[in-house]
Amino acid sequence: MKKYLVGGAVRDRLLGISDNNTEKDWVVVGSSPDEMLDLGYRQVGKEFPVFLHPGTQEEYALARLERKVGKGYKGFEFDTSKAVTLEQDLSRRDLTINAIADKDGELFDPFNGQEDLNNGLLKHVSDAFSEDPVRVLRVARFAARFKVFGFKVAHETHQLMKDMVASGEVDALTPERVFKELEKALSYQTPSAFFKVLSACGADTKVFPMLNRDIHTTHENEFEFLDQLDTDSPVVKFALWLHHQSTDAIEQLCQHIKCPKEYTQLALLTSEWHQLAGKLNQQSPEVVLDFFARTDALRRKDRFDQLLVIFVLLGIEVESIKQLRDQLSSIDITSLDKSNIAKAIEEEKLLIITSFFNTTK
Repeated sequence: MKKYLVGGAVRDRLLGISDNNTEKDWVVVGSSPDEMLDLGYRQVGKEFPVFLHPGTQEEYALARLERKVGKGYKGFEFDTSKAVTLEQDLSRRDLTINAIADKDGELFDPFNGQEDLNNGLLKHVSDAFSEDPVRVLRVARFAARFKVFGFKVAHETHQLMKDMVASGEVDALTPERVFKELEKALSYQTPSAFFKVLSACGADTKVFPMLNRDIHTTHENEFEFLDQLDTDSPVVKFALWLHHQSTDAIEQLCQHIKCPKEYTQLALLTSEWHQLAGKLNQQSPEVVLDFFARTDALRRKDRFDQLLVIFVLLGIEVESIKQLRDQLSSIDITSLDKSNIAKAIEEEKLLIITSFFNTTK
């Protein structure tokens, strides 16, 4: 048997990236499941044999060939026999820059991935790329991750992605995978490229069908705006990406791609309240109190702080909102009428709001 380091770890090293989040993946040529188990590896793959190293716990996959038998990224049969070569295994990978293997410092690059790394090209290895719709999302995500290096999608790969949209192959994407790739893209410094690549090939209308496209044509710097944000938080960037969208569209999207609750809630609050927050001092005390109540500012303090971060990134002054929240949080209920405590607390809050804005005018 022979073991080769493959994929992202090789690619990132050649790019000079030191990223602890890049997992080390290995491919094993000329072995079998029984031999791997005899060596102490633990099998974890169900559809094809993947094993965990007994010491490092890194993933070792048997070299394999794929045959498309159905729709989507699960519609494959695999050949993991000892006869499968390294080049055959690399030929099934998505991009040439991910199809480079390393054994003890010697590189194996049958598809010229190093040349594409040097030229900043995201290029598919073979036409088999079109058999897996997840690869459309992955190309968009790599475009976002490597935008700082000037990477572009190769013309022929872009055309193949358009063909996958037209053929309906992209329709087979699972919601969970869409969210996973979206979340990763939002964790990068330049997520704008993710949305631009999907838009350019028409995949955005498939994965985000409920969003209003006119918003982004009338705000031409909308995607670049995401690259300027002073935050590393994907959940904050998610809310900012959607802040011009309606709450109905956001709810539909989050249900469609099965967003975690924290993403859904923060995006909805941002959409609903960011415009009013910018002119809170012009509102009636009742409206201001409703803002604090419906954002749950006094109980969900961590989430409200995230919302304030978003307001700041949108250019909204939040110091007065913070001060007013602190005053509303410090009400002494012992001095209030106990016969109808809820009404008494509400009246006290309205008095605090009125006094606060009269003082700060």
